[in-house]
Amino acid sequence: MPNRLAAESSPYLLQHQHNPVDWYPWGDEAFAEARATGKPIFLSVGYAACHWCHVMERESFEDQATANVLNQYFISVKVDREERPDVDQIYMSAVQLLTRHGGWPMSVFMTPDGKPFHGGTYFPPEPRHGMPSFQQVLTAVHDAWTNRRDELESGAGRLTEAIQAADSLDLPSAPVSDDDLRRASQALAGSEDRTHGGWGQAPKFPQSMAIEFLLRRHLATGEGLLLDIADRALHRMARGGIYDHVGGGFHRYSVDAAWHVPHFEKMLYDNSQLARVYLHAWQIGGDSAHRRVVEETLDWVVREMTHSQGGFFSTLDADSEGEEGKFYVWSLDEVREVLDADADLVADTYDVSAGGNWEGVNVLRRLKDLDVLAYQHDVSTSEIQAATDRALPRLFERRAGRIRPGLDDKIITAWNGLMIAAFAEAARALDRDDYAAVATKAAEFCCTELWRDGGRLWRTWKDGRARFNAYLEDYACLADGLLELYQTTFDERWYTAAQALSDAMLEHFPDPEGGFYDTSNDHETLVTRPKNVQDNATPSGGSMAVTVLGRMHALTGEVRYLDVAERALAAVGPGAASYPTAFAQWFSAADFLVGQPAGIALAGDEADRQSLIGVVRETYRPRTVVAAAGSTAESGIPLLQDRHPLNGRAAAYVCHGFVCKLPTSDPDVVRQLLAEG
Repeated sequence: MPNRLAAESSPYLLQHQHNPVDWYPWGDEAFAEARATGKPIFLSVGYAACHWCHVMERESFEDQATANVLNQYFISVKVDREERPDVDQIYMSAVQLLTRHGGWPMSVFMTPDGKPFHGGTYFPPEPRHGMPSFQQVLTAVHDAWTNRRDELESGAGRLTEAIQAADSLDLPSAPVSDDDLRRASQALAGSEDRTHGGWGQAPKFPQSMAIEFLLRRHLATGEGLLLDIADRALHRMARGGIYDHVGGGFHRYSVDAAWHVPHFEKMLYDNSQLARVYLHAWQIGGDSAHRRVVEETLDWVVREMTHSQGGFFSTLDADSEGEEGKFYVWSLDEVREVLDADADLVADTYDVSAGGNWEGVNVLRRLKDLDVLAYQHDVSTSEIQAATDRALPRLFERRAGRIRPGLDDKIITAWNGLMIAAFAEAARALDRDDYAAVATKAAEFCCTELWRDGGRLWRTWKDGRARFNAYLEDYACLADGLLELYQTTFDERWYTAAQALSDAMLEHFPDPEGGFYDTSNDHETLVTRPKNVQDNATPSGGSMAVTVLGRMHALTGEVRYLDVAERALAAVGPGAASYPTAFAQWFSAADFLVGQPAGIALAGDEADRQSLIGVVRETYRPRTVVAAAGSTAESGIPLLQDRHPLNGRAAAYVCHGFVCKLPTSDPDVVRQLLAEG
């Protein structure tokens, strides 16, 4: 018989509905039962694409003997971290305080009132590598709860106080200056992996926000080194196994420092951010390889990650047929069977060998430069490119017949906002009307299915069911996506919706002492109200809120947006410059505010203003916002107030702080005004 998780919407929770464990979803019923029985709570947190979550399920949660121990001595609660990032954040802080590391699956033991007293991550079914078995952990915790409960409860109280203090930054509060941005970019330059590109060692994650910040600082300062560092990371990732050369899109991270072998799950949030940063690098440098990555990644999202109603799905699993990466890897024999005459050249191009480059099989990756391959095979580089262009669709067709990884098809508001922004920006930069249509349909979905009364949002949607009070990141990321869509289509409903979300952020999330809470002021009461300011795999809710509020101020001139944004930025403070990978989105937001952003108002009929908007879009301009209206249209956007065509022709008004230069209808003059800053 299925357990209580059968009534849930999360694919991750539904994966566990037939476990013999008597699982509860997070909620009042579980806590009431814990209080009534006096049992401690075992909390297990993971997500659908998590490989080791699947492993622990097979080894422990599907095991009847282990389930018997859990059912007898504990109230077991299963949480999808993507649905409940607040619960995940609070108890991950506990695990990190207890063990000095974290990860998923996360395993936490709590009092019936939700205070944690013990925890860890994955536990094996048998003792190994110095780790106790999961049943040993359960037995020890039960014994301690039975015989030393007062001691555990006292420790839980102290640990909860430590969690509450953990969100406080031990950094001086002060306005962030251009000098702080310079120090942050220098810190990134100094810590780069110059051999392989990017930052850190194994496991190695794409640092989209850090690369984005370097691109912005390059544009602000003209420092070529910053562009070189960004380009090096982008090229090395795109050539490595972390990129899906056959189907497009990036895997979650590399298990080695050289980007060779990925952890094979694919996340919507990674690909939204990477698509944008590759797009911006292409706009700056014109490298066609960057553009190809953008289009292949977004085309993968359209093909495999988009609901028929327009929203975007969350993740693709790392596993298929119970094996990590099986869907993505190749043998040399299969490559030869599919490609015939092109096989040897393509195999060498993508490092495919008889012995394999990972566990006896091959992850496609490009280790050799084209000119080296051309010399070794006595062909031209154009012949190599033609061979790979022929080969990849054929490999894709063969791979399509394999059993696919599992899809987590829930739709998350924040991640959809990030992807709407990526499609909207790509639409205008690449002149792709189809991308604009994708972004518009997704925005319509979010503003219909995930929008509540009073400008409030839901967190997730699946199978017609919207659930969970949304978080700060949901409001901020969706508002950012809608602002990008407005600047692509100039359909004012997207600006209006973004402003409503911005106002909701100001009403429900600010901390009176500066910054923002992650949960709203009418959210479920937890053991602490989380306020995580660090940027992780996704931008923090606070840094995205500052990003949006800065742009809203540039469009409206309303000081209430700017005041809250500057106070939040000051609460993070210049000390964060020493930790740039943890605060990269904050520094991109600061670059916009510190850099005297330009507001560009375009007045005139759409056809007549195309030459002017073409100048604005001819390169990446991160310190600008753009608004446009027709000759006679009324607009609710303050930047467009009293902006009119000039002598019957479309006109551009280039403004700083709502002080505008003389309007012009000459594209060359617009270009000059933008260059002057």
